[in-house]
This record gives sequence, structure tokens and C-alpha cells, in this order.
Amino acid sequence: MPSLAYQISPTDFRQRRMLQVAIAVLALLPVFAGVCGVVTGAGFLGVAAGPADLDSHVRFLSGLFLALGIGWYSCIPAIETKTERIRLLAILTFCGGLARLLSLLIAGTPSAGHLLGLGMELLVVPCLVVWHGRVAALSRRRV
Repeated sequence: MPSLAYQISPTDFRQRRMLQVAIAVLALLPVFAGVCGVVTGAGFLGVAAGPADLDSHVRFLSGLFLALGIGWYSCIPAIETKTERIRLLAILTFCGGLARLLSLLIAGTPSAGHLLGLGMELLVVPCLVVWHGRVAALSRRRV
């Protein structure tokens, strides 16, 4: 069976490859933050060791963040066929961004890293969903 690269036009293949690269690069952030939070607990946030409940909560949420990043990586192979998974991951990420936005409104402006996350969650991820829709549509048109 010929590879997908030979079934679609060079322009369509470039769009697909650029989306794969973008997701690979962007998913580094939740994977890195997740691993750091799992390993160091609240210390990752520059917070001195706090109550055991805070440490437990930070490590749990960091594990979810790590899993979310790995989930994004699982979309890279045959990306044009992963519509449901990408939409689910996007909704989960966007909801996390909404919670982060609520924190900004209630508690004030967080550090630059958290603002970067907020921008990715509420702006970049929806753009990835739209971009993926285009790549998936191009793939369906060619097959």
C-alpha cells in the first residue's frame, strides 16, 4: 500500500507535516510542565513545601498535564484521521484555559509562564483545531 505522502499533493503534504511539527513542538510544554510538577510538586511553582494536600493536588494535576501532552503526541501519526481525539484534547485544554482565566480574574496576573499557557490554551489550541480540520478535509478529498 503506498504511503500517504504519495496519495496527496505536495502542498497538502506540507500542510499535514507542518501541523504535525507544530503539535510536536507545542506539546513539549505540557509534557515538560507535567514531568516537573510530578517530580517536584509545588516546588515547581517556586512555592516552599506546603501541606501534604497541596503537594498531592499539584502532583495529581501535573500527572494530568503530562497525560494531556502525551495525548497530543499520540495524534501525530496519521494526524488527518485523529479528528475525535484532537477535538477531545482541545476541549480539555480549552477548559483548563478557562479555569486559568478565572484565576487571573480572581487572584491577579500570574507569572509569564502561566500567561503563555493561557494564550496557548485559549488561542493557539482553537487555531490548531481549525488547521486540523483543513488538513483532514484535504486528506478526505484526495483519498
